[in-house]
Amino acid sequence: MTDPMTPRGEIVLPCLNEARALPWVLSRIPDGWRAVVVDNGSTDGSAGLARELGARVVSEPRRGFGAACHAGLLAAEAELVAFCDCDASLDPGAVERVAAPLRAGTADLVLARRRPTGRGAWPLHARAGNLALARMVRRRTGLRLHDLGPLRAARRRPLLELGLTDRRSGYPLQMVVRAADAGWRVAETEVPYRPRTGRSKVTGTWRGTWQTVHDMRGVLR
Repeated sequence: MTDPMTPRGEIVLPCLNEARALPWVLSRIPDGWRAVVVDNGSTDGSAGLARELGARVVSEPRRGFGAACHAGLLAAEAELVAFCDCDASLDPGAVERVAAPLRAGTADLVLARRRPTGRGAWPLHARAGNLALARMVRRRTGLRLHDLGPLRAARRRPLLELGLTDRRSGYPLQMVVRAADAGWRVAETEVPYRPRTGRSKVTGTWRGTWQTVHDMRGVLR
């Protein structure tokens, strides 16, 4: 029997010093969904602000994008779980569109293909890194994906059963690879991609982008 207090879905928001972006991000959470902000060692008051704004806050002291994502997945209670960056580059309000194929029973994992809406939303080096990874994934799995973007949704229990182990930047890619290996139906849907609020911690520089590519390539070996 489903607990009537459990939301229809939860959005995991990995968070490291995103106090400037949080008010907008949390204001965009759709009705019926609950925000799970995973504080990954913020020093700008992000955790306290998120609580004030009504989000559920989970602490993950181990640094790493994958560590934060997985902590949120473990803490989630709803059947559907989505992941979204917490920097205001992606609108959490799009989660209903992303989750629609799951509800319809036509997909098991849905990735949001990013469409830049403003100058600087997706720097050239970040696009190049994403394209390189998409090609590697196609060779490895046969999936014809255009983007390995961070906004995605799936059902919680099957995600846990994938046994994801990467706790760095390779976590999103490992999710796709293991889902493909398990025979999941993986789909894409388009969403707007905005210039982020604040400084990028991963893909803001060539070095950061290629470190991410390096982490993800390790998943494909």
